[in-house]
Amino acid sequence: MGCWRVPGPELPLLLPLLLLLRPPPSPACPPACRCSPGQVDCSERGLRQVPWSLSSNTSTLWLGYNFITVLGPRSFPPLPGLRLLSLPHNRLELIHGRALLGLGALQELDLSNNHISVLAPEIFLPLTSLATLNLGSNRLGELEPVVLSALPQLQALFLQDNPWVCSCGILPLWRWLGHNKDKVQDKSFLLCRAPEQLNKYPIMAFGDESFRQCQDTSLSSEHYITFFIIGPFSFIASIFFCTFMGSVAVFYHNLRRESHCWRRP
Repeated sequence: MGCWRVPGPELPLLLPLLLLLRPPPSPACPPACRCSPGQVDCSERGLRQVPWSLSSNTSTLWLGYNFITVLGPRSFPPLPGLRLLSLPHNRLELIHGRALLGLGALQELDLSNNHISVLAPEIFLPLTSLATLNLGSNRLGELEPVVLSALPQLQALFLQDNPWVCSCGILPLWRWLGHNKDKVQDKSFLLCRAPEQLNKYPIMAFGDESFRQCQDTSLSSEHYITFFIIGPFSFIASIFFCTFMGSVAVFYHNLRRESHCWRRP
């Protein structure tokens, strides 16, 4: 008949070693999404906001064909390794200026086929590594170049199929496009939507003479100083002038009245 063996002192020493050898638990995958190492696919899942339970080692995130309408401040958890973010075919109307904080390693961003009509000047400041930006098929009528100048590594830009308003307001963008032709993809699809007489006219076909009527109304610091000095003096001078003219009128009126009194019999 066998006997039970009492555990020796070496067993408690083996337990920490076994725990260290156990493989680490796999990072959680957001519900209804498909995950593989470094990649999270949440496309066509009826999402209305960005899932927060994302692994910090995510390098690719697909969020296309959902119902996301707003990206508020810090809409994403810290994702220091994220390289590609795809958000096409949502209902994005508003992107907060701080929505993309924590995505400094991002290299490709797809915001196409949404309802974006305006972009905050500081929106892309955190994306110092971004090389490809797709803003096609949105509702952009104008775009300030300062938004694009915040991307020092930009190599490919898509702006096609937007309702561009080809008035004087588009002059800054036209100048930026002229200096960055190598970065703009599908340039022939950058077409005016308004005014009506320029509908479907290519923006890149404009020349300097097209904007001749657009005067640069910006004032230099010298102009402001001049206005600051001349303005108060003009105001004081106008007061003195009005006072003088009023005194002359009163004096003339009194003089006529006294002359009329002297002529009486």
